Amino acid sequence: MPNKYRVVQWTTGNVGKSSVQAIATNPLFELVGCYAWSEDKVGRDVGELCGIAPLGVAATNDVDALLALKPDCVVYNPMWVDADELVRILSAGVNVVATAAFVTGHNLGAGRDRIAEACRKGGSTIFGSGSSPGFAQLLAIVSAMVCDRVDKVTVNEAADTTFYDSPATERPVGFGTPIDSPDLAPMAAQGTAIFAEAVRLVADALGVELDDVRCEAEYAQTTADLDLGSWTIPAGCVAGVYASWQGIVGDKPVVELNVRWRKGQTLDPDWKIDQDGWVIQIDGRPTVRTSVGFLPPPDFEAETMADFMTLGHILTAMPTINAIPAVVAAAPGIATYNDLPLTLPRGVVPSA
Repeated sequence: MPNKYRVVQWTTGNVGKSSVQAIATNPLFELVGCYAWSEDKVGRDVGELCGIAPLGVAATNDVDALLALKPDCVVYNPMWVDADELVRILSAGVNVVATAAFVTGHNLGAGRDRIAEACRKGGSTIFGSGSSPGFAQLLAIVSAMVCDRVDKVTVNEAADTTFYDSPATERPVGFGTPIDSPDLAPMAAQGTAIFAEAVRLVADALGVELDDVRCEAEYAQTTADLDLGSWTIPAGCVAGVYASWQGIVGDKPVVELNVRWRKGQTLDPDWKIDQDGWVIQIDGRPTVRTSVGFLPPPDFEAETMADFMTLGHILTAMPTINAIPAVVAAAPGIATYNDLPLTLPRGVVPSA
């Protein structure tokens, strides 16, 4: 294994910034290049783009130049997955760890086959994760390891997302849509489809062949206009989204991943969020129940809500960053947590 893993960062959005900061401070990694999606970022120092000291690496949109660096891995953090980009990177023999709505790749249809073929051609590996879906399902799989019978795996995610200002990712699941819109019914299924891949991940860990993967959704509306910063949700429009993704065997769900997100204090019905985070339950022998919440560290200083949201971006970035050594060592192909050894948080303890 290399003494340092040569890494190219792909985009510097919210999650990408957290990735760059983690890579720059970890002695296992060397940042050798960065892809800039926005023209105005080309030529600028990556550190400055990400709010840290200059790193001596300029962002570029020259993909050939980045691939010519022969990095060990690309950290792929755009908002949405692009199969053409991934095929180009993987065909060049460069491994990829991705947070861009990629767990198993099944949502990409024929794009998944193209990605798998690119891995074979380049001898490369792609792995996708994030906080949820991704790390949350790994915790569920680990929780099931103490059972001699598993009847059902459930992961419940709940969050008050009032201060999460990202209309580009929230509108597709239904936020801001009139509560009586005929287009609303399929929006949750399409907008949260990555959770279907996470259902397949858990089912594969259990060795279960699913008969069906389906989504059930509910919505709640705001009774007053809701100012969210960069956009407003008018009264009578969706400000609460619930989606339940279920992996079915026979006529019963054996894997169920539920998300409940709300905004503001004028929700109807008034869904209660007791604690942001996850509740994982393994129904079986024994039944295992785990509650996972998140707190800022004692030295954390947040001047704005955007600063506080950085913690969520770190949660999304780090499961893939910590997987880089395992992905580089893995056999070519599309890898999941079920294919990799335990991914370890090496290099994250500050030196004295």
